[in-house]
Amino acid sequence: MSKKILGWVFTALLCTMTWQVQTQTVGLFEYTSSAEEGYVLFAPFFGKNVYLVDNCGRKVHEWQSDFFPAAYGELLENGNLLRTASEGIPSNPAFVFGGAGQHIQEVDWDGNIVWQFTYSDSTHRMHHDFVRMPNGHILIPAWEIKTQEEAIQAGRNPDLLPDGLMWAEFLIEVEPTTGEIVWEWHVWDHLIQDFDPTKDNYGVVAEHPELLDINLTGGQTPNGERNWLQVSAIDYNPMMDQIIVSSFFMSEFYIIDHSTSTQQAAGHTGGNSSMGGDLLYRWGNPQNYDHGTADDRRIFGAHNVHWIPAGLPDEGKIMFFNNGTARPDGNYSSVDVIIPPVDSYLTGRYIYEPGQPYGPSVAEWSYSQGVAGSFYSPIVSGAQRLPNGNTLICSGFQGWLLEVTPQQEIVWSYISPAINTGVVTQGEAVPIFGGNPSNLMFRALRYTPDFAGFAGADLTPGNPVEAGFPEPYVCEIFSSVDAVWQREAQLYPNPTGSQLLIRLPDGGDALVHIWNAAGQWVGTHPIVAGQLTLDVQRLPNGVYALAGDGIYARFVVQR
Repeated sequence: MSKKILGWVFTALLCTMTWQVQTQTVGLFEYTSSAEEGYVLFAPFFGKNVYLVDNCGRKVHEWQSDFFPAAYGELLENGNLLRTASEGIPSNPAFVFGGAGQHIQEVDWDGNIVWQFTYSDSTHRMHHDFVRMPNGHILIPAWEIKTQEEAIQAGRNPDLLPDGLMWAEFLIEVEPTTGEIVWEWHVWDHLIQDFDPTKDNYGVVAEHPELLDINLTGGQTPNGERNWLQVSAIDYNPMMDQIIVSSFFMSEFYIIDHSTSTQQAAGHTGGNSSMGGDLLYRWGNPQNYDHGTADDRRIFGAHNVHWIPAGLPDEGKIMFFNNGTARPDGNYSSVDVIIPPVDSYLTGRYIYEPGQPYGPSVAEWSYSQGVAGSFYSPIVSGAQRLPNGNTLICSGFQGWLLEVTPQQEIVWSYISPAINTGVVTQGEAVPIFGGNPSNLMFRALRYTPDFAGFAGADLTPGNPVEAGFPEPYVCEIFSSVDAVWQREAQLYPNPTGSQLLIRLPDGGDALVHIWNAAGQWVGTHPIVAGQLTLDVQRLPNGVYALAGDGIYARFVVQR
């Protein structure tokens, strides 16, 4: 047996449907030894519950709720779940758009709401993402309504107001103990336009990359709609005291200074950068500020833009999910990592050469499968750098989670069975709901076993999330690299309670190892002249894997 195969046999665990006869449609598809150990948190976009599963796809915990997830949730170090929640998109008729939020809730392990902040009324509504700061405060992106008169006065071309109003983006910082909003930033304070010299914000767009052109129309129609920008993600950098947000419709992300007061954030001076609330850095679509050409565009819709946290490989770099719609070479997604061109960490400023797009010109690292691949999610989605250097990716349109190595090898793959009506039965196709796959997912996060929030929690795995899984469902030694298992082995009787006859039709010799469902080695045996009679009376009931010299088979001990 080669060392490569032996390594797989020793450590590559795959939760698989034993004796599966139907085509697998959901659940775990891949799990090798290169995957980061831990537990994955995810929520179905159209469902109300949140799931925590182990790497075998077995449910470890479930938070049941009367609220829709409103897309995003994360675990806190006290073991509670912090998540956005909504009573449904139509719950606020002033802001009806996919992913619109209503509440942020902190929910304990037993599903009790221990804290809630609501931000949704006739003139404001929170989005579907948030970031919790080290001091416990929460940064939230939200919409605010601007009337047709306000938009025109700000310099918006009247022909670009098909809905007669605009939803402007802004950020709030909430102190959770009191529910008080302690800081705000409004994009409406940082606009530029070259359409009407008699209106506010008139100037040369190309000379002010720190401002946002109010006449951009990267949204849903050629002349724009009320949901002008659609902030799809937010993150906070505690070392630089900066915030990053992405605009899905503008295919661009922006960094602003958080060290300002609210008053300074409304202006153009103050803070560590001395730039107030102006844009410190922007990247992805330089034509938005009249720089470069279409060839310089790098983002085609994006989600989950964030700094890779301190302590992880590539810390401080910016990672995001590039949805990839309308790329010049076809539609496909990628996960990209760039190195932001910081000019000074003291002032938090970035390198900018007048007339040139903000660098870098290309991503430092990117994962994609290209046009020919299956990796394409036109909406939602995200990515997370893991301690082992791998990247957990959520291709949200398909509810598909995959972990890839820096060398772009898939080492873990899972398709969510959680849908709007509950869960899918294994072997059944994921149904369509509202024109999208019903297992649509916004984002997912993996937590390592030593995560502080797991202290004292019962993490005993149960059954897989999906219904109709073949039993027994076990975590067995296996690699999905089928090419290495080239020799046929016949085992009978199977199941057995005493002896197992192993026969190789090729009549050759082999050395095979026996492993139990927990991945523990229980014996090594030679097959001579194509035959071995194995005494299994000492083995407890269960499923076992037999592997070695190009052979892989499973057998059940049952008495």
